[in-house]
Amino acid sequence: MKVLFFAGLRETMGTDAIEIALETPITIGALKHRLQGPDGTSLAVLSEKTPLLAAVDKEMAADDTLVEEASEVAFFPPVTGG
Repeated sequence: MKVLFFAGLRETMGTDAIEIALETPITIGALKHRLQGPDGTSLAVLSEKTPLLAAVDKEMAADDTLVEEASEVAFFPPVTGG
């Protein structure tokens, strides 16, 4: 599975993308707990401070969305513009 990080999350995680192997499907919520930044902080903990949005194969996804090995998952902070 390819996992992408956008905006400030890229700096927090120390990379813009990673590849991970999955043996079974996993939810977005479980993936947030599994993924950790360089300081050991999980995305789940980070999302308590600043909500994170997720997309699976370029479609918005909730924490209970299942993802599989062939999926592309993107995490990003809420975006505002003006």
